[in-house]
Amino acid sequence: MSNNISSIGVLVQNFAQSASQSQVQELAQIAMLKKAQDIQAQSILPLLDAVVENSPKLASPTDSIGKVLDVRA
Repeated sequence: MSNNISSIGVLVQNFAQSASQSQVQELAQIAMLKKAQDIQAQSILPLLDAVVENSPKLASPTDSIGKVLDVRA
């Protein structure tokens, strides 16, 4: 994690030499947003796998979901 933060720091520092303060802040915010999205994407994968593994299986292709689950209106 510190490696990612230092690489973001280097990116911001390089950009700061040729940009205004608001542009530097925007770049840092976007970089942190992308990192947060990557972390969220990694944490959702095990949850999605668990849903797939625990979902009811149809006995045959002609079965409908109403035969597998007790669905009432």
